[in-house]
Amino acid sequence: MNNYKLFLGGRLRTARELAGLSQGQTAKLLNMHRPTISEIEAGRRNVKAEELSIFAKLYGVQVDWLTDEKYEEKNVNKEILAAARELSSMKEEDLEILISTIRMIKSKGS
Repeated sequence: MNNYKLFLGGRLRTARELAGLSQGQTAKLLNMHRPTISEIEAGRRNVKAEELSIFAKLYGVQVDWLTDEKYEEKNVNKEILAAARELSSMKEEDLEILISTIRMIKSKGS
């Protein structure tokens, strides 16, 4: 099995998990079968360039992060990525309240 396909599959799995999606949810959103997602993540199925763009958009990551083996995973703060994904699904008014609260807490600590 190709090492790059294993690498890419691993990155896709990590991105999916950080996005808080199951393989089944991802398959449904992408109009694929769940076993297809499993095969991709296991490195047993090729991923087309168009599919990479779709995965990246769904997971909220850059294609470069998915494909570049030199981009070390340790450079990605998984907690911040997970929080950003949660924030992106909030209502605008709730997000504004949260940001105000964060600024207030931050100013108290300064």
